[in-house]
Amino acid sequence: MPNDQGRGQAGPLLAAVLLLGACSAAKDADNAVAHGNDVAASNFASRMAGQPEPPPPAKAFERKEKTDLLEFAYSYPAQAAQIPVLVDKFGNALKVTRADALKMAREDRKAAKDAGFPFHAHALQTRWTVTADTPRFLALASESYAYTGGAHGMTGYDALLWDKDRKRETAVEALMTSPAAFAAAIRDRFCDALDKARAEKRGEPVKRGDDDDFTKCIDPMKEVLAPTSKDGKLIDGVTVIIGPYSAGPYAEGKYEIALPVDGAMRKAIKTEYQDAFVATP
Repeated sequence: MPNDQGRGQAGPLLAAVLLLGACSAAKDADNAVAHGNDVAASNFASRMAGQPEPPPPAKAFERKEKTDLLEFAYSYPAQAAQIPVLVDKFGNALKVTRADALKMAREDRKAAKDAGFPFHAHALQTRWTVTADTPRFLALASESYAYTGGAHGMTGYDALLWDKDRKRETAVEALMTSPAAFAAAIRDRFCDALDKARAEKRGEPVKRGDDDDFTKCIDPMKEVLAPTSKDGKLIDGVTVIIGPYSAGPYAEGKYEIALPVDGAMRKAIKTEYQDAFVATP
């Protein structure tokens, strides 16, 4: 009996919940239809006024393929896919690098066959990612991995900066009063941060010296510089991306030394670009 009573009491409550849910779902459906009608009406009005409909949002691009000759991949983010100039740039890079990689793989396979050695498929993979997307700049960094049958592959890095105001690609160095001034502004912080990163990887303090390429401070201006932004409003830092062998042995991999914008760095930026960087005390 207690169970029967419990079920009897739950019946009206359940019915009420289902009714409310149905009403809510119907309301949501009506809202969705209304929103769809609003969008359709807006698009219709734009067409009647001779204005083109807004293009659909661009999507991130990725191409992958794997054959007995080559494992190939190329990708870039949606932010870059919205800019026709960059789409053309990356499209051309994809075609050229893929063709070159396939040619090298074919030649290597023929040479291996002629010499009676096994052939190992090659690989070429490039991935572009966003490091900063602010009202003024879109900054991208790439990591590329290439394997041509040796003991191990090699990784390379690159950076790209798009000036949204001027609608053109530019270089990080073009924002500086001079590369020498920028190098002087970041050198001490960079060298200290590099030694700290080395120590973390090696498990012991690094004694800086000029007689060892893997303990001396390197020139950051010879490495890849990628502007960064955490909030998407202003550039708040520059990351120095260092590939294998430049600051340490291959096994240590890459180093990424993040340098927040400070007064010295901002002063080394041309006045016309300083508003795109965070202000410092």
